[in-house]
Amino acid sequence: MPRQSQTPMRVMANEEQEALKRVARSGSEAASVVARAKSLLAVAAEANFEAGARAAGRKSGYGVAKLVKRFNREGLQALHTKPGAGRPAAYRPEQRNLILAEFRRKPDREQDGTGTWSLTTLQQALRRRPGLEKVSRDTIRTILQAAGVTWQRERTWCETGVSVRKGKHGQRVVVDPDTEAKKT
Repeated sequence: MPRQSQTPMRVMANEEQEALKRVARSGSEAASVVARAKSLLAVAAEANFEAGARAAGRKSGYGVAKLVKRFNREGLQALHTKPGAGRPAAYRPEQRNLILAEFRRKPDREQDGTGTWSLTTLQQALRRRPGLEKVSRDTIRTILQAAGVTWQRERTWCETGVSVRKGKHGQRVVVDPDTEAKKT
């Protein structure tokens, strides 16, 4: 296990301390931001990384030591996660454009087995393309949402209780007699 940082916390300005207290009491801030503020206040009061960890409900002071080091450098910006943190995007812009182009294409009932796209039928169609063999429904949803597409706007409405079924002898219309009871 790496050694804990021995960097002591710098003296906080009154404005910083008041801002940290306000964030620590906040009910609208993200829980991670509130926990970081509580940790910093505890370290400032007790000069102990373990006390800062306990104040935030953590077990180890190692993360608090890193937080203190960052706070010394950046000030209150240390409360927030840095942009770009997290896993990088798995699909390149060309692949994202392929997903959007497939979505905008009207599905072929014979080839795609549907008249309107759902995430599952779109996923099945995309997996037939090279480079998208493992694309997930969540990835498709994320890409569509980033492009400003919402399923509520694109949804096709069907009459409740009436469906068209394919059978051995062609298509037939099936009407559910309990439709009205199910609506209420």
